[in-house]
Amino acid sequence: MSDTASTPVKNRTRVPYWDNARFACIVLVVIGHAIQRQTADSDNALALYLFIYAFHMPAFAIVSGYFSKADAPGGRQMRRLITDFVLPYVIMQSIWSIVQWAVEGKDIFNPTEPHWTLWFLLALAIFRIVLPYLALLRWPLVWAVLFSVTVGYFANVDSTFSLSRAIGILPFFVLGWKLRQWDVWGRWLDLGRGVWAARVAALAVLGAWLAVVIVNVQSFRAFDLRLWFFYDDSYQALGEPTWWAGLLRFALILLAVLLTAAFLALVPRRATFFTTFGQATMYVYLLHSFVLYPIRESGILRDDHSSAIWLLTMVFASLAISIVLSSPWVRRVFRPVIEPKPDWLFRDADSRPRTQSRTDPTGSRRG
Repeated sequence: MSDTASTPVKNRTRVPYWDNARFACIVLVVIGHAIQRQTADSDNALALYLFIYAFHMPAFAIVSGYFSKADAPGGRQMRRLITDFVLPYVIMQSIWSIVQWAVEGKDIFNPTEPHWTLWFLLALAIFRIVLPYLALLRWPLVWAVLFSVTVGYFANVDSTFSLSRAIGILPFFVLGWKLRQWDVWGRWLDLGRGVWAARVAALAVLGAWLAVVIVNVQSFRAFDLRLWFFYDDSYQALGEPTWWAGLLRFALILLAVLLTAAFLALVPRRATFFTTFGQATMYVYLLHSFVLYPIRESGILRDDHSSAIWLLTMVFASLAISIVLSSPWVRRVFRPVIEPKPDWLFRDADSRPRTQSRTDPTGSRRG
């Protein structure tokens, strides 16, 4: 399979940089979800929201793709597709259906329409299925970009099983996979004094994007730019069923890559106090929505509670939520839900020792 294994794993030692990057990404995810209700009444909240949403999920997809393999799937890989993606999705989708039935009176269980954050779990599963086939083609990254841009022209490709969104952000996952083959981050982690020049440039890039958002926040609100960052709706649903809509998505893909590169350049390369938190990103991702749900649905984050002070409050609260949900006790309690091990479900028992290291869907390796 062409260049699938062109970059062998040199060792199994944990690299602090990647845990730092995962935790930084998940904090941005929680912040974005926490302040979403405030964007309706606050330009400050919308500016921060657009700043984050331009690259936070692309960054997550790139990191996940970096740790993915395009080998033809064997029995173990197919088994893990079920245990790492399908079962957690079914479990969390069921829990969310029960919660919405109890709180909102909704009595519809529809596994084809992912609740809130669960779309990314399905997207990762789709990526793992598609990647071996893309790897057979010449220029897989080009094809992924073409699929992402083109899918927006088809209104019948929707959010069922997260298909439209998965295709939309597919280029970032494939890019992460290619970056490992190119050993981009290997060279970055070995870089000496030049790292500071790169970080100054990264700050300039992120600062420039923030300035653009702040200056044009009213125009972006009128255009509803935030919906374009979801990579979900068709161009027709976004109100732009024109030929140049695909060019705009392509431009946003390029913007996301540039901002992600700048963001990852600022991630500490050495171990920090939050390095170990990066081992629990899927716990934070799948559980934080339950913490935010009563806050978002209560309506408390509207009107006066969308002020700058409340905005900062939600930012710091998001950081606290991310830290708490990364704690060992949360992982112990919720492991059966997030990382189910249903050996009874499979015809052949898994012969792997229980102590063997494994990775979660985002590539975080744990013992």
